[in-house]
Amino acid sequence: MLFYLLMDQQILALVKEKMMRAIHMLQEDLATIRTGRATPALVENIVITAYDNTQHLKVKEMATITTDGARMLLIAPFDPSVIRDIERGINSANLGFSASVDGHIIRISIPPLTAERRDEYIKLAHTKLEGGRIMVRQVRHEVMSDLKRKFEAKEISEDDKKRLEKEIQTLTDEMMTEIEVLREKKEQELNTI
Repeated sequence: MLFYLLMDQQILALVKEKMMRAIHMLQEDLATIRTGRATPALVENIVITAYDNTQHLKVKEMATITTDGARMLLIAPFDPSVIRDIERGINSANLGFSASVDGHIIRISIPPLTAERRDEYIKLAHTKLEGGRIMVRQVRHEVMSDLKRKFEAKEISEDDKKRLEKEIQTLTDEMMTEIEVLREKKEQELNTI
């Protein structure tokens, strides 16, 4: 009996880990949606072609990204020779703001969002949130299918199967609540002027 309890805990821990990974990916994805506030996540994953087109690096790998107030990003390259490459890469990413070199740093002024742009970003956030829900449901589906297979192969009892299904559904519901919290937080950020 103890063996089955340990196995159950391992299954649940694995399911929770996979679902938390999906939530983490969703959080990173939502962070890239501009809210009218300066945040390093807006530019850190932009891929820059540097060193005479021989290297493709993300901004966060090439520079320190900081904020200066609510509407200004400052990017300080580790290697000053790539400052123009970073500026060009950010400007060509077409994110609704432009970068300009100011000495040894790049300044990016984040303009306030228009109502129309805000609505577009809310729709984009909803699309990304639904993708997160789908990832969590996919994890649940895979585990439920595995439990069904194990039950049919007589590896687990019907009671164990039902108990695990119930616990997995509870875990899934918790993750869906977490996604809902992320939705509310992102909408609030986007609607703050």
